[in-house]
Amino acid sequence: MNARELEDYLRTRIPLANAMAVQVRAADASGVTLFAPLAPNINHRDTVFGGSASAVAILAAWSALHVRMQAASLEGRIVIRSNHMSYERPIMAGFTATAAPPELEAWQKFAATLGRGRMARARLVATLDCDGARVGALDAEFAVTPHTAPATMRQPDAPAR
Repeated sequence: MNARELEDYLRTRIPLANAMAVQVRAADASGVTLFAPLAPNINHRDTVFGGSASAVAILAAWSALHVRMQAASLEGRIVIRSNHMSYERPIMAGFTATAAPPELEAWQKFAATLGRGRMARARLVATLDCDGARVGALDAEFAVTPHTAPATMRQPDAPAR
């Protein structure tokens, strides 16, 4: 998956990415860099809204895992499990969020677990930069469930529709 394909995917499948005018600057199996302009993400102090910064960081980390899984022909549903966001300075202009997939040893364990049809977890870090300076960071864990059952699978005691 290249940068253009990822941007199209994000903008059509994740409406918030479109509303925040997220652009994909780079995307390959080694990582992802997203850019978000100030205007659609501004707060009452003329800086980037913290929720926007967090959302773009999560998108970058999610995208890095998604692109790496695509490159390895792994399928699964990626959801965020937990995250911690640190805001190191106000973001006064457009900014980037850069994330890489897990390191080799963690990636191999992740791929093997998912390959066995089990839920796998991956920890990713995304860094935020603005005008050449680091302005924040995200530390997140994602859970990936294999595509073995439909998402709308009926519970055993639920009535049929």
